[in-house]
Parts: sequence; C-alpha cells; structure tokens
Amino acid sequence: MEYGAVFCFRYSFAVMAAFFLLPFFSAAEAGENNFGYGFAFDRFKLTMEDGFRTEAAGPFYYSQQNDSEKIYAFPPFFSCDRDPITDRHEHDFFYPLLTHTFYGHENRWQLFQMLSFAGGDEPDETGVRRFTIFPFYFQQRAEKPELNYTAVVPFYGHLKNRLFHDEMNFVMFPLYAETRKRDVVTDNYLYPFFHLRHGDGLNGWHAWPLAGREHKAITTITNGYGETNSVPGHEKSFYAWPLYLRQDNGIGSANPEKFRGSLPFYATSRSPLRDTTSFLFPFFELITDREKNYHEWQGPWPFVIFTRGEGKTTDRVWPLFSQSRNASKESDSYLWPLYIYKSTHAEPLDKYTRRFGLLLYAKMVEKNTATGREKRRTDMWPLFTWKKDFNGNERLQILAPLEPAVPNNRGIENNWSPLWSLFRSEDNLKTGAASRSFFWNFYRRDSAPGQKKVSLLFGLFQYQSDEESRRSRLFYVPVSNSSAN
Repeated sequence: MEYGAVFCFRYSFAVMAAFFLLPFFSAAEAGENNFGYGFAFDRFKLTMEDGFRTEAAGPFYYSQQNDSEKIYAFPPFFSCDRDPITDRHEHDFFYPLLTHTFYGHENRWQLFQMLSFAGGDEPDETGVRRFTIFPFYFQQRAEKPELNYTAVVPFYGHLKNRLFHDEMNFVMFPLYAETRKRDVVTDNYLYPFFHLRHGDGLNGWHAWPLAGREHKAITTITNGYGETNSVPGHEKSFYAWPLYLRQDNGIGSANPEKFRGSLPFYATSRSPLRDTTSFLFPFFELITDREKNYHEWQGPWPFVIFTRGEGKTTDRVWPLFSQSRNASKESDSYLWPLYIYKSTHAEPLDKYTRRFGLLLYAKMVEKNTATGREKRRTDMWPLFTWKKDFNGNERLQILAPLEPAVPNNRGIENNWSPLWSLFRSEDNLKTGAASRSFFWNFYRRDSAPGQKKVSLLFGLFQYQSDEESRRSRLFYVPVSNSSAN
C-alpha cells in the first residue's frame, strides 16, 4: 500500500510537470511558428493593431506591446501602462486602491484618494512636490520658497491653490481661517458663522444666521487682447436666514436680476430674460424663460414638470413617465428605471443611449453625420459588453460585472477585466484579422487573410496554416507538417 501511494504520487507529479513544462520546451522549438500553450503560456498577434500580447498562468499575467504603448500586468494586483508618444506612465496596485501616474514632468501617487504624493514642474519649470494625507495633512515643497506650504488640519496651516481657493491660512479651524479667491479675501471666525469679505470692489460681512450684507461695485478687467470689459456688481443681504433674502445680481449688465425670498415659503427672481416664482421651495416653481422661449411648471419638483414653448417641451410624472425635448436634446423614461432614452443632435454629432433597468441593458450609438461613421456599444450586466469603433472594429467580452457601470475605464480594463473575461472576441474590419478566446485560452482561434491558428484543450491540440504550409501538434508534439500546395 505504501509503495503504491508513493508510485501514484510520483506519477501524478510527473504528469503535472510534463503538462506545465513541456509547453516551454516546445516554445523554444516552435520559434516563429508561434504556437500557443493555453492556460500556461500563449503569445499571439494583436487583432486591432500591430503588436503582440503574451498571456501566462491564465488571467494572472499578461503583457502587450504595440507601436506606441506597452502594458504588463498581474491582475488584479498590479499593472504598468506606458505610452512614450503621450509621455504617460501609469502604475496600478490593486486598482483603484493605489495608483501612480506620470504625465510629462508631472507625477502623482494616491492611496484611495486619502493619501497622496504629487510632484512635477509648474509652467515656469519650478519643481513642485506634494504630499497629502487627506483631509489632515497638506504639504508642498518647491525650488521657489514662496510656493512652499504646510497645513496640519485643524491646528495650523497655509495652503495655495488647494480646496477651491487660491490661498488659505487657518489657526485652530474653524476658529479662524483666511481665504483668497483671486482678489477677494474672506476672514472667517467660527466658520461658517462669522466672516468679513473685501477686495476687487467688494466688501461685506455676515453673522449667520442673524444678518449679513455684501456689496460689489461695477469694476473693469483687461483681457489678453488689451480690451477693457465691465464686470457686473451685486447687492446681497439677509436677515434671520433663510426667512429674508434679497439679492440684486448682474448690476450694470444687460441682464440684471432681482431675487427676493423667504424660504421655504416663497422666492421670486426677475430679469429681462427669465422670471421664476417658487412656493414651498424647491417643490413648486413657475418659470418663464424669454431667452429660450418656454414656460415651465414644477410641482412637486422633481416628480412633476410640464413645459411648453418653442425652446422646450416636457411632460413628467415621475417615475411613471417623462418626455422632454429641446432643439438639440431629447430624453424619455417610462416606469423609471425600467426604460430610459436620451439623445443629442448637434452637427456633426448624433448620439443616443437606450437603457432598460438602468444597468441591466444599455445601448449607445454615436454617429458623425459629416462622415457617416458610427460608434456603438451594447452592455448587458453582468453578461457581456460589446463595442464597435468608428473604424468598424468590434470587441465582445463575456462576462462584464463592472464594465457597464464604469465604461471605458482603463483601470478596470487593465486590472480586472482579464479575471472574468470567459470569452473574448475581436474583429478588425480593415485587415480582416479576427480572434476568439474561451476560458483563458482553453480554446483560441486567430485568423487573418490566408492565415489561421487554432488551439484546443489549453494547447494539447494545435493547428496552424498559412499560404505555404499546414502544421499540427498533439500534446505539444509535432504530428504533421505539410505544404499547402
């Protein structure tokens, strides 16, 4: 019994070793014949472009090289994507957890958008390096000391061109913070309750929610052509926010607006181009748009909307039905999200998207009316995704659990799609090349005019032919090699 067990173990080990090692010995012998070896190893020409792709260990390793781009990956753990023409270099580690991107002289690390490093050159070629632990620590270092900053939230900090402001200083935030946006400076005390604001013809204050007032005079600005343009002013005030709100916007412009409101009871806005009146804001609103030429009733928004006019027509009782039209766009839905349709018509673009069950089925068609060419995409979650580009090239992938939700996402395509792509199909309209792969090359077929290569049972049976010869292999051993004539 013990001898038999040892014999079975050795026999099984020998068979497994032969299965995994024989393909690599055969690969050296095959040379330019380029035979495939299924799950263990396969190398083949790209169908859509010039280049080669190598796959090994099923979906857990691949590399791909074409004229301008090189990718190698160990899905889902790591991928590297380089394109010298665009000077782009990307590393993904268990995407989207950790990514590293180079673009020209700029580079950035990020860990789930919370921890990040960034560096590169500003337009004046001053090297800049950033380190962020969002939202607690922000740091920037540059060759020019005036570009340096450090911020430790909430204790003390100085920031430049971060968090939607040109500059920010704070001490024990929210006790005190000073922000600058262009020439306007705001001093915040116990943010957001008290602030003082000044600069660029503007001054104001507020003690929220008690009272506040802000005035901006009409100013001028000189554009890049040396022309002087007027910048409208405004007057804003509130008392017992939001019970009394008053705003006069666009003072000095061709379309000044007067807004008065006591929310949520009512609000009105009047201007030469548009009038709105709201009750129980934001649920009921009447709109008259003289610029786009339509009248609209909303109530209760966003569930019921009716619009009439040359510029727009809408009938919505959500989620039962919705129909909306204007000069360039159209959208319909019935029993949302059971059926959704959207289209855009703006020469030379003609595009529409039709969905059933939001993500369950989606079809997108985009047409260039000047050339007559179309781009199409069809998704049925999680079964498949199919694409056809403007050149007529087609791709089909089965399965697709993430691709319909985040279409055209390079991170998903490089790091995750190989894991669940049970079937892949590609067709090149221009060259006539085509490829089919099932179950990570359990079956693979590549063809082009005058050429064909077939691999079955992970390469245990292989056949290859061209205009000059026909070759076949069984268990990776050549069994026939004949002339095509």
